Amino acid sequence: MINKLGLSLLLLAFIGNPAWTSTASGVLPGKLTVAVDGLRNTQGLVCVTIFANSKGFPNNNDGVVKSKCTKISETSSKITFDNLQPGTYAVAVIHDQNQDQILNVNYLGIPTEGFGFSRNPEVRTSAPKFKDAAFLLAGPNTVIQVQMKYF
Repeated sequence: MINKLGLSLLLLAFIGNPAWTSTASGVLPGKLTVAVDGLRNTQGLVCVTIFANSKGFPNNNDGVVKSKCTKISETSSKITFDNLQPGTYAVAVIHDQNQDQILNVNYLGIPTEGFGFSRNPEVRTSAPKFKDAAFLLAGPNTVIQVQMKYF
């Protein structure tokens, strides 16, 4: 009987622990690191934009959660975002060679600068849908790899 009582108290302490319940409910923010590979050169900026849903993805600022541009020093780069709530996100990346913070296109609408997306979906005649680039951020540290594409 004492063993059952001890086990019950141990379970109660574990389940009732506030640290356990906040972790289990997913309220702790996480960190996302976007590793960008295949930059054509070191000119300009690499800009990463995070979306939490399909609204605005990938090229409209309506649904942007966070974005960041950094100077390029190598043909690969890592950009980190802190304090993201657990959930589903998609990332769009551009190689902004002329530093105007937009993806430049030619008269046919074809990008003249590099671009990439989380999960590296195949891109043919249009940008991917949110669901094709979506990934789950669920832990304290999530790292995704984006391969740049150029036309």
